[in-house]
Amino acid sequence: MSILDSKVPKGPLKDKWTNYKDKINLVNPANKRSIDIIVVGTGLAGGSAAATLAELGYNVKAFCYQDSPRRAHSIAAQGGINAAKNYQGDGDSTYRLFYDTIKGGDYRSREANVYRLAEVSGNIIDQCVAQGVPFARDYGGLLDNRSFGGVLVSRTFYAKGQTGQQLLLGAYSAMNRQIARGKIEMFNRHEMLDVVKINGKARGIIARNLVTGEIERHSAHAVVIATGGYGNVYFLSTNAMGSNATAAWKVHKKGAFFANPCYTQIHPTCIPRSGDYQSKLTLMSESLRNDGRIWVPKKMEDVMAIREGKKKPTDLSEEERDYYLERRYPAFGNLVPRDVASRAAKERCDAGYGVNATGEAVYLDFKSAIERYGNEQAKLHGITNASKEKITELGEEIIRAKYGNLFQMYEKIVDENPYKTPMMIYPATHYTMGGIWVDYNLMTTVEGLYCIGEANFSDHGANRLGASALMQGLADGYFILPYTIGDYLSHEIRTGKIPTNTPEFDEAEKAVTDQINAFINNKGTHSVDYFHKKLGKVMWDKCGMSRNATDLKEAIQEIKAIREEFYKEVKVPGKANEMNPELEKAGRVADFLELGELFAKDALMREESCGGHFREESVELDGEQEGEAKRNDAEFAFVAAWEYKGEPSDAVLHKEQLEFNDIELKQRSYK
Repeated sequence: MSILDSKVPKGPLKDKWTNYKDKINLVNPANKRSIDIIVVGTGLAGGSAAATLAELGYNVKAFCYQDSPRRAHSIAAQGGINAAKNYQGDGDSTYRLFYDTIKGGDYRSREANVYRLAEVSGNIIDQCVAQGVPFARDYGGLLDNRSFGGVLVSRTFYAKGQTGQQLLLGAYSAMNRQIARGKIEMFNRHEMLDVVKINGKARGIIARNLVTGEIERHSAHAVVIATGGYGNVYFLSTNAMGSNATAAWKVHKKGAFFANPCYTQIHPTCIPRSGDYQSKLTLMSESLRNDGRIWVPKKMEDVMAIREGKKKPTDLSEEERDYYLERRYPAFGNLVPRDVASRAAKERCDAGYGVNATGEAVYLDFKSAIERYGNEQAKLHGITNASKEKITELGEEIIRAKYGNLFQMYEKIVDENPYKTPMMIYPATHYTMGGIWVDYNLMTTVEGLYCIGEANFSDHGANRLGASALMQGLADGYFILPYTIGDYLSHEIRTGKIPTNTPEFDEAEKAVTDQINAFINNKGTHSVDYFHKKLGKVMWDKCGMSRNATDLKEAIQEIKAIREEFYKEVKVPGKANEMNPELEKAGRVADFLELGELFAKDALMREESCGGHFREESVELDGEQEGEAKRNDAEFAFVAAWEYKGEPSDAVLHKEQLEFNDIELKQRSYK
């Protein structure tokens, strides 16, 4: 019998959240002034949570490792944010957003949490518009929408290709108001290195001042983790280089179960890797698949001619191109979910049709869209018999208005004009659906410890749909956590200030200091990056887009060996009591080296293909779905929540069985 209790309220799905809010305990305004909350991470989830909790009257301490909350990695989100507003009148609804999210996640997420997410999605847009977020608008001044993968409606609100930045500035402005009022105490350039538990409850954190190296103690009545995902376990990813899993991994080691670590999203539209010297990869927004068509040459001789520079992609006629997503998935075409699009690109490249020197790239082409928009604009401008050049000019103006910053970024990196020649793209690690296990209240298995946004496992199952990360982060921070945490804190009004001069704080600080000193005093010969790259190669080769039992068993042993070598041979220059970026990286990579092993262990245990987790042994062998992922609902319709027991290999599995009462559990099809 599982010890997990999801605390999902009883009653009809559509009434759960409303009834829950009606009956929870509340904290009155006077008592809120004596309650402290720590929020670690100030991206969209953490920033919105900190601002809202402070607005409610709680005393908030917010921590980020960046020099400002504005630099949280949420700023890099490009394409948009989903909400069930149905402004386009195309049949969208709360239920349809709920259904698309469950189906997109390959039926591996908790129904109640996902329905609540869909239910509050519309509130997010109202909140952000009120903050002044400059969402794109149509000709009449109304909010505009576009489509993302895995859906048949247009529900994505966007601000050109800078949606994350604009939403983050909205949350940051809300935070700044509370900082000025003294309700948020902001700790920039601080990294959480451990959580402190007293009598089983989370009561504070140990943090390092990254400028001075000083180790600090901070106490609170509750702690909220909002530190994003662990995609950098692969070394190369679209994440910021500083993005890390340390806070999440430290709370896991203190008793918070880690759920579904093998659920990782490989994004299909990224700029291909260009060499071994690279330190990160660059995302090209999924929104580009609204107007871009993905293809490779049909003939191998054309592939070789392009690689050798004897032909250009623009030399190939329509008949010589294989628009393989449109061919394989006619109902959704280029807007299939990310896991499906990524595997399809890998299949074509593995078959030898990759179009760059490494053989790891396909084309994303805007020629058709430019012509379509150009013809439409010519008619709108009353231009008859417009020349091909004029149509191209008018079409490019529309594309520039929609995606201009993305095209500019691509040209700066690749030195090719994507208006004139197709973009080259290839899948790359982007997002992690796995994370800390939380119940309906967003509380972990440690009392008083909450986890929100990408850092938890809550809403996306085995594959996240595009434009849903921003939705989840802001839903958790603005509209869900402020209710659920109040129910817990209503029992803390007589607790009083939490002291930091206790044995529990002493013990946690000593563990942090001991690890730091061990790194500084180690007389190794290799840099931190040397080990991070080795780990990343194992993860990509054996735990990447395609996995099998043999590779995963090898990966577990190889990661163990890298970890042992790391502690013997890593060299960390500088001192502990100063700004020391290499020391910061050492701690983060140490955690990745443990998380990577649990990741592989989880992937080995899950003997099915679902969403971003593709097991080569579990594939449809015939019928319409031939070659597609094959789920095993009889044995694996559960959340895998791992309990820390000293070593990743010793982790104990707890299962939360998933129930589907409002959606039929069936094979996913985008044909």
